[in-house]
Amino acid sequence: MESILVLTHVDEAGAALTKASMEAVGAGQELAARLGAALAVGIVAANPQQLKLELPCAALAVHGEAFAQARYATDAAACEALCRAAQATLVLAPHSARFARVMAGVAHRVGGAIDTHITAITGADAVQVSRWFYRQRMEATLTREQRPWFLLLEPGTQVAYADTGQAAALTLIEVARPETRTAVQGLRAPQQAGGETIRPEARLLFVAGAGWTKKQPDGQVHAVEAGDIILRFLRDSGASLGSSKSLVDQGGDGHSVLPFLTHMNQVGQTGATPRHPKGLATCCHGEEPHVVGWRFIGERRAISLDPNCGWSRGKADVVYVADAFAVMAKVNELLESNS
Repeated sequence: MESILVLTHVDEAGAALTKASMEAVGAGQELAARLGAALAVGIVAANPQQLKLELPCAALAVHGEAFAQARYATDAAACEALCRAAQATLVLAPHSARFARVMAGVAHRVGGAIDTHITAITGADAVQVSRWFYRQRMEATLTREQRPWFLLLEPGTQVAYADTGQAAALTLIEVARPETRTAVQGLRAPQQAGGETIRPEARLLFVAGAGWTKKQPDGQVHAVEAGDIILRFLRDSGASLGSSKSLVDQGGDGHSVLPFLTHMNQVGQTGATPRHPKGLATCCHGEEPHVVGWRFIGERRAISLDPNCGWSRGKADVVYVADAFAVMAKVNELLESNS
């Protein structure tokens, strides 16, 4: 019979488990109920006793300041200790930046196998998992006999565990602190022109295409006005900003650009695959390389002057055939009047 361990970690403030961790807990609870398997949750945190833990099962946790910050040596030692204590055959964990870099090493230490970027767990008699390959163009279904089997779950693909108000019993696991050669002094994030534009938890993804910096009906380029319209919308709506590859590449070609855009904003075949509930594409062509990045967007809308663009051919739920400059200026006016 299978036994399941869900590995989790706290947010940067150390005050609560991350959203991706709670999604992994939800997936673990559903899988345990389906297989009739035992379930445990493992926590990596400096002070797990101070967390408000509302979990579907008992929890194991490492503790100490050594585990406050992400570091390969300490995180790998913590996850290994939790796996050995739980003796689980299936280990679920969020595919977060913190866990993605250590979990393969942990799997090797305990003699297990690992698969990453998991988007679904199915199967009744045998556990089967799904993941995407080649920039989300191909989906594969995988199964393994080797145990323990580590599964890194893609954030946004699972339903997060809903708190029931029942406090979880907590067992502290002692871990011999490994020798480290690094010390975390703090975090410094690069300053973005126009403020922060990438918001993974936003309900809306606003994507700007190259049309924003092309010549407009008056024969002139209005990149400055375009930048002002977009930043005002992001500020008032709380949306996250995405971009087509053609737009972020324009800076290297000497064309007019939006100064707050970087390749980190890029979505599409060669960029990120976001999972926001809603998406609004503006001045984008909507062809396959770009739409690949929208595979997991729940509701897709687009603004385009071309009624025959790619978005109009079945790639969007709603298409507004209009000038994006005029539409978004009016939207900003409405948002500001209601604020």
